[in-house]
This record gives sequence, C-alpha cells and structure tokens, in this order.
Amino acid sequence: MGEFKGKIGNTYRESTGWWPERAKPPQGAPNILVVLFDDVGFSDFGCYGSPIATPTIDRLAAEGLRYTSFHTTAMCSTTRAALLTGRNHHSVGMGCLANFDSGFPGYRGKIAREAGTVAEMLKPHGYTSYMVGKWHVTPLTETGSTGPFDGWPLGRGFDRFYGFMDAETDQYAPELVRDNTPVTPPGTYETGYHLTEDLVDQAIRFIADHNADRPDMPWLTWLAFGAAHAPHQAPRELILKYDALFQHGWDAEREQRLARQIELGIVPAGTKVPPRNDFVKAWSEHSADERRLFARLQGAYAAMLDHADRHLARLIGFLESAGLRDDTLVIVMSDNGASQEGGPNGFVNAMGPFNGKPEPMDEKIRRIDDIGGPDTHSNFPLGWAMAANTPLRRYKQNTHGGGIRDPLVVSWKSGVPARGELRHQFAHASDLVPTLLDVIGVAPPTQIAGVGQMPLEGESFAASLKDAKAPPRKGPQYFEMFGHRGLWHQGWKLVAFHPSGSPFEGDKWELFHLDRDFNEVDDLAEREPERLKAMIDLWWEVAAKCRVLPLDDRFGPRFAENAARFHGDRKKFVFHRGMGHVPTDVAPDVRSRSYTIEADARVDAGSEGVLIAHGDATSGYSLYLRDGRLAHDMNIGGKHVTVVSDRKVEAGDRRLGFRMRNVKGRRIGTLLIDGVAAGTVESEIGFNMLISWSGLDIGLDRGSPVADYPAPFAFTGRLRKVTVTMDDDQSLDGEGVGKAEMARQ
Repeated sequence: MGEFKGKIGNTYRESTGWWPERAKPPQGAPNILVVLFDDVGFSDFGCYGSPIATPTIDRLAAEGLRYTSFHTTAMCSTTRAALLTGRNHHSVGMGCLANFDSGFPGYRGKIAREAGTVAEMLKPHGYTSYMVGKWHVTPLTETGSTGPFDGWPLGRGFDRFYGFMDAETDQYAPELVRDNTPVTPPGTYETGYHLTEDLVDQAIRFIADHNADRPDMPWLTWLAFGAAHAPHQAPRELILKYDALFQHGWDAEREQRLARQIELGIVPAGTKVPPRNDFVKAWSEHSADERRLFARLQGAYAAMLDHADRHLARLIGFLESAGLRDDTLVIVMSDNGASQEGGPNGFVNAMGPFNGKPEPMDEKIRRIDDIGGPDTHSNFPLGWAMAANTPLRRYKQNTHGGGIRDPLVVSWKSGVPARGELRHQFAHASDLVPTLLDVIGVAPPTQIAGVGQMPLEGESFAASLKDAKAPPRKGPQYFEMFGHRGLWHQGWKLVAFHPSGSPFEGDKWELFHLDRDFNEVDDLAEREPERLKAMIDLWWEVAAKCRVLPLDDRFGPRFAENAARFHGDRKKFVFHRGMGHVPTDVAPDVRSRSYTIEADARVDAGSEGVLIAHGDATSGYSLYLRDGRLAHDMNIGGKHVTVVSDRKVEAGDRRLGFRMRNVKGRRIGTLLIDGVAAGTVESEIGFNMLISWSGLDIGLDRGSPVADYPAPFAFTGRLRKVTVTMDDDQSLDGEGVGKAEMARQ
C-alpha cells in the first residue's frame, strides 16, 4: 500500500487523512499515436514514391517529416521488441520470433522483464496506454487460456488491449483478444466486417473514453495493423481498382517509383535500379495469363494498404474533431521490408502447398476472382515485393536494405514546426523509445516493479525533429536475422547474405559507403580491406555484447522442436463443453501422425452442428453432425477430403469419433459411432507441416468455417466433452515445417 503520510488516532477526530498524489505528466507532454504497418516496403507509401493511394499518410508527411534512413530489424517480432523497449532485439530475448525459444538468452521469444516497455516507462508519468492490433511478442505457447499473462500487453504496461497475438490473422475472421480474453469478432465477411475497420473503431473508442474521463492526462495509443501482411484481403472493388494500374509489371514499376523518389528527394539523384533479385524473372518472360494473375495479387496487396489508409483517415479525423490533433505526436512506420514469402509465383491459398497439395499456375489463374476473399490466403510474387522495396536489394528476413530500411513519417503540429521536410539521419527501431522519452522530458527508469532495468541501447533522434542538420547517430548498429548479418557505423554498411545451412565462415561480406551509395550497389570490400576487417571485428564485438551469439540458421528445426518441447509427452487432450477458443500453438498437434477424436454427446432427434473444428476455410479439420449423419472434413488448402457416416446417428448418449491412421505417407480416416466404424476415406495429402493459424473450437466453428456449413454451426445436442488422443508416430520434416511456418510470419 506504500507509506501513509497522514495521522491515525483512536477516532477520526484526532486523525488526519492523506491522499497520495496522482502521477502528473511533464508540462507539454504530448499524446502519442504510433501507427505500425506490417510488411510494407520502403517505397509503398505514396509519399515515398508509390502509386498506391495513401492520402492520409501523405497528408501526415506534408504536415511533418519523412525519414529516409530509418532502419528496422528485418522481422516483425524483433522490430516490435526494439520499438517497445528501446533496446536491441537480441538483448531483450527476442532474437528471432515469438514462435520459439532456442534455449539461449538472446532467443527466448519473450521480452525480458529487465527490458521495460514504453508503456511501463510512461505509466509513472501520468500516461495511459492502449494497444490495438498485432502484438506478436509473446511466445505463442503462452497465448492460451492459462497464459501466463505476464508477456501479454496488459502484463507489459498497457492498460487496454484489443487485437491478435500471432504473426497474422484472417482479416474477415480474426483471432481476437480483448484484454486477456479471446472474443468473437463483431461481424463476418457476409456482414461487411474487416479487421482494419474494427481496429480503428477500437482505437477511436479507447481515445474517446480516455478523453471523456481524463482529458487532462496524456495517452499512448499503439495501433498495429494486420495490413499489409498476408493474407492480403480487402474489399473486392478496391482490389479491382488496381488491376489496370499494375499491368505494366514490376520492372517498369521499379523504374517509375525510383524516378518519383528522386523527384521527391527521398533518394539521391543518380541512384540506379539494381539488378533483379534472385529468382525474379523479367515481367516480359511471363505469359499473359501469368501477368494478369500477378497484377491481381499485387492489386490485393495495394488494396489492403489503401483500405488501411482510408480507415486511418477516420482516426486522424476523430483526433481533429476532438481537438486532439495538434497535441498528438503521430508516428507512422513499417516493421520490415516487403515479404518474400510469396515465392516466385505468389499464392492464392498458401496453406495447400505446404501440406502436399500443389497450387499449379492453372489453378491460381482459375481462382483469380477469389483473391482477397474469405477463403484465400493470398500473397504476391517476389517481383512485386522487390518493387515494394524500390530501390533497395532483397526483402524482409534479409539484412540488406530491402529487409531493414523502411518508411517513417512523423507529425506533431504543435511540437514539430517542419512541414513536408525530409530527414536523412540514420535511425533505428531501438531509437524510438529514447526519442519519445527525450520529447516528453523524462529519464528511463532504473527499476520497474522491483526489477532492475538494463540500459537503453537506442539513441534519441529527437534533435532531428526540429533540426535538419542535427548530428547523426554516434554508436554502431548491428543487424542479424537467420544468420544474415549487417552493421551500420558512421555512414558505412557491412552486410552478409547467409544461405541457410551453409557454413557461416563461407559468407561473403560486402561493404558499402551508405552515405554515398543509397541502395548498396557498389561493393567496396576488396578496395577497402582494412575498413572491412575493422567493421567485421566490430560486428562480432557488438554481437557478443548484445546476445546475438550463438549464430543459428536452423529456423526449421526450431519450430518443430518448440512444438515438441511444449507438448512434451502429453498425448491426450480433454475439452469440456463451454470452454473457450484454443490457439493453434496450444491445440493438439496432429500434423503427420495418427490420432483419435471422440466426442461424448447427447444426440436428440434433429441434432446437428460442429463437435470440434480446428482451422478455417483455408486449412483445417472438422467433425460435425448434419442431416442425422456424422461427417469429418479435412481441408487441405481448399481441397476437401470428406467422409460421411454410412448410417444415421441414433438419438441418445453417443460416442462420436474419427480415427486417423498415418500409414507410410497415406492417411486413412475412419468415422466411429460408439467405437464402431461407420465410414472410411483415404488421402495422400494431410497436415504435413501446417494447420491454419486459426485456432480450435469445441461445439462450434466460429469465424471462417473449415467445411461447407454456415458458421458457427453450433451443436444443438448436449456436448459433454471431446477427447483428442495422439499416437507417438509423429514424423515432422523440420525444414519443411520451418519453411511453412515462415510463410505465415
């Protein structure tokens, strides 16, 4: 309760009450709105050279600043950890992804308690903090109903949370959490629901409630869109709007964007488009049908970004109508470069190919009008990701510019006098927190909740907000992701691309004078051997200090080992009626193994509905009762392997089940009624590597349905429990699992 500073006597007459003062913000402390886009490339905002319509972001840039040398960490979890804490991502335990713990201090998949978040740092200074959207800095095995919740937003200083915990989610049927509780989305695709609109609604509500309750106190609102991470889903009319715009293809698009960037001053005059990235063919080498498909896939991406900008306009409009805009520091950025996970040809539904169901070109083309809809998991081809990162090389995951150099827009009407100016100083994601603390005028705490705090590693760039000639960052900044490495120091850049599985000592180090070579095309390694060696030595020195070591490129086995370590020897799961939603990483892991599902239920005449369902329309399985018969649907990337019982289920207490046998790569599924076989199906495909990111439900299939019934198709009998028992014959391909998991990060 803390020290009482009043006086306590025998009665109130000889006692003096005392009330502790509430935290007060420093004079002039602004509200803070952080808008974080996902997988949006360096050139994708209109004000950075793109033809994609982003008038809201462009207006914010015109009312403030654009940074041309802002750098991130090449992945989502890692950038978020750096942005939230002001430290390097390995230093705080988020060396790679929140999806696994490698057993080393830099790779726990969870932000250390010694690294307080900006929300925790600002709380003693009167700020209330709201987190809306993507979190993805909690181990996914800790996102179930028992937590632990110490790594969730409310456990890390935020006062309210509305969003999703994983790397991605379906925009029409998201896996939503309010505070610490899973909730059902307030609409469906059929009713016009889209997550982006919902997130902006919630952000507006949090701020409106705050302003009504405590208008004298500042707030931090962290809005992390799912846009434009796959699945690329947006209103169809917006997608079609972009068909004609991108018919010229990625080669012409890169040239056009670079010309606009030079005109805008984003990129120095004389900058050239680098050669196409590996595995990207010339646009002209693709057939007419392929070009039509690829333009549509790019259109879905563009529409998703356009759609988010339209709803961001509502939020900015609300701030203006509420009289809050002038005193709100608005920051808009992306977490890494554009994604390479779509591969050379993109996907209409990426869930199939990773489970043994190919998606040949003719199938993609046949499904062109489905792109961006509720039963797709679409992602664009490498060529369009390359264009998104214009004029930089490579992509997300890589430590070349295309992975780590990102747009940053800053606007604060009453605090930053600049209007439409550029800033070319190097800045890093870990610099954001020191900058915010500097702007507010407070020091980082030495303790939070009794835990001593590690020093901030980022450097404030607050001086550059008002001074275009502010001095550059003093210290070096390293980069590392999946063995790819890099180092910025005093205007120079060291970088190494690491082919997975190859010896680290065989990597080729490149050296660029970044101040003169914006997009890393003139390798000076051979011409500057002494500088090269000094930079390499410095990389190893900083890497050791920041917990980057040991280097580990085994991202495939890490995913498989993490699942095995979490579940351990457990082979039996019992789900009782009335339980909530189970996240995929906590649900029974039925990939590449034999297992049995058995539902204990009371069936009445006419009973129907889902007994258990895991996944969604893009991938998953469901056991359900319909038209009096038991049915099981195994949905592999939109290919449905369905079996219906050969007899009706009689009324009464019943054990309704499904037995899957994994026999030499073939799946043999058998329906069971009271333990007796009631129908069999065989398939050569199954869940080899992935089940959709959507979790498991008991007694219904909320959101995007696995099978061809209308969601939620709740069971109308009395379901007592469902038991899933797994055999000990799992044979996961670690590398395959890794590639599949990386496709959804």
